[in-house]
Amino acid sequence: MAKLKTGRHTSALKEARKAEKRTARNAAMKSKIRTLSKKVEAAVKAKDFDAAVAALKVAFSEWDKAKKKNVIHKNAAANQKARLSKKVASLKK
Repeated sequence: MAKLKTGRHTSALKEARKAEKRTARNAAMKSKIRTLSKKVEAAVKAKDFDAAVAALKVAFSEWDKAKKKNVIHKNAAANQKARLSKKVASLKK
């Protein structure tokens, strides 16, 4: 497509629109994984092992999806998963 009269290129405008969509998608995914992590921590605080394990499984899945789509760094996902696992394992004792 031709250059617009304002001097901006259509490709730059399209990239800006794409970036906006990606930012919204990434923010939603980050919010979701934070919420799921809080649910695991709430179950641990309530000393409910079964609920904690169930919430942990769901949280692991979402952390892995976020890692796969490069929303978060792979090591950040690994660290969070390890931290949550440790908390849930402390209930088993």
